[in-house]
Order: sequence, then C-alpha cells, then structure tokens
Amino acid sequence: MTDGAAVETRSDTPAEARPDTRPAKIMYVAEATAHGGRDGYITSQDGHIDLRVAMPPELGGDGNGTNPEQLFAAGYSSCFHNALVLVGRREGYDLTGSTVAAKVGIGPNKQRGYGLAVALSVSLPVLDQDIAAKLVDAAHQVCPYSNATRGNIDVTIVLG
Repeated sequence: MTDGAAVETRSDTPAEARPDTRPAKIMYVAEATAHGGRDGYITSQDGHIDLRVAMPPELGGDGNGTNPEQLFAAGYSSCFHNALVLVGRREGYDLTGSTVAAKVGIGPNKQRGYGLAVALSVSLPVLDQDIAAKLVDAAHQVCPYSNATRGNIDVTIVLG
C-alpha cells in the first residue's frame, strides 16, 4: 500500500504489556448515525455530516458515495497531522507545508471477518530526515487514532 521506506510498523506487543492509553477525562464526544449500512447514508448529530454511503466498485458496489474506509482515512490523517504539529511546536520546529495522507485497506481476515490495514504517508519538507523521523515517532504516541489502532491494525508510516 505504500511507496518509499517505512519509518515504523505496528508493534506485536501483547495487550497486557502495552501502556494504558485510555482517556483520563472525556473532553468531546462525536455522534453519528448510519442509515442502511454500506448502501445508505450517514449523518452527524450536529448536521455537519450528511453523506451517501456506497460500496466501492472493488467490493461490488457502484461507488456513488463515500465509504467507511475513506472516512477512517480522513479522520486518521487529520488527527495524525494535528498530533505531528503539536509535537513539532513543543520541540520548536516549523512544520509549514507538512502533510499526512492515509490509505486504508480492507480485506478478509483469518477469523471469517474483515480487517483493516493503514498506511500513513508523512511529508515534512522543511526538516531533515532524522528530526522528521523523531517527530513522526512522537506523533504516533500522541495521536488518539494511533493509540486506538496499536496492536489491532497494521499501521505503516512512510516518511517521504
């Protein structure tokens, strides 16, 4: 799913050995409702989201709408980028022009269900590779999506 050299892939650390990353205090709750599953529409409680959902052609659908994988990719990339900007500012670095793109893949797993895989592509054009890699590693510890997926989903981060 990626081009370039991977900076980090998921850890196979057993759940009992991982740090507790649950929130100590809930500061915000998002609420959305699906109507019709992968062939319907989704809405958010505040009205900002009102989208048609459709299966992509690769999964037998018509592709005339968004899908959960695109929404997950959008959420993860924006959240990770925000974490990256946060850790960059803490360390005194200018992240002007930085971007994070996400690819989310879906496929059958060994338990007769489905699983996801994520590839994040990070661009930090004004920083040297060593500093950029350190910031990406730190952002991966801060980002709530990274914390939620760690040990559950293969996540590859490519620094380009």
